[in-house]
Amino acid sequence: MDGLHRSPYFGQSVEFSQHREYVPGDEARHIDWKVWSKTDRYYVKLFEEDTNLRTTLLVDGSESMSYGSGAMQKADYAATLAAAIAYLLLKQQDSVGMTVFGEGVRAAVPHRGQKTHLNTLLSTLGATAPAEKTNLGAILARTAEEQRRRGMVVLLSDLFHDRDATYNGLRLLRSRGHDVLVFHVLDDEELDFDFQGTTRFLGMEETGEVTCDPRSLKKGYLAAMESFIEETRKRCAANMIDYQVVRTSEPFDASLSRFINSRLGFRKSVRR
Repeated sequence: MDGLHRSPYFGQSVEFSQHREYVPGDEARHIDWKVWSKTDRYYVKLFEEDTNLRTTLLVDGSESMSYGSGAMQKADYAATLAAAIAYLLLKQQDSVGMTVFGEGVRAAVPHRGQKTHLNTLLSTLGATAPAEKTNLGAILARTAEEQRRRGMVVLLSDLFHDRDATYNGLRLLRSRGHDVLVFHVLDDEELDFDFQGTTRFLGMEETGEVTCDPRSLKKGYLAAMESFIEETRKRCAANMIDYQVVRTSEPFDASLSRFINSRLGFRKSVRR
């Protein structure tokens, strides 16, 4: 991840970014006199400012994250993935903070850049078991209000919440200048619906249950899940939010490598 991030601010640096037409109030020392000599118009030079990245990890700790059909629950997978991301960021001396949420903030860790800060993040993740309903939209809005300094926000969640509220929260973060990454953490059974025989389904955050032959639901369920993922992908793309579906059966290095490589390709295409 080293070298992939740029400051959202323009400032002094050795790397030129672009020209902008001079407006009253700009400092004369920023005027590009070579351009003036050719065009007889005043333009100022803008430069990229390299800076330490400030990252906020948003980890879903609601009851639905306790579901798991394999070796790990979604909550365990999201926590381990968050820890791996924090390790990478702290290793390159970036600042990392974290919020574990359900219906509200369940645990919060302030931003720090020391490598020893990883221990605090790990202990918080290990001590917060899934509970409560999800109020993702409110958490995203709260993060946008609290994080006045622009940086990167990484969301790890199954996104089982009101869609419009979720998308509005993500869009608000982008409008405030944050770089937003979404890891959509789902269990294999949630994606494939490979249940056999009569099965009783229980609501994890909402009361209710249904007992049925899952084969009668599979086609409609898979169509609804595909629509959910595709809608989320399109809405994230429309707001320049990096989005990735990750299975809890997928090795962590594969999830991280694929995501980082996709960001590398995105950055290169933008810079061209």
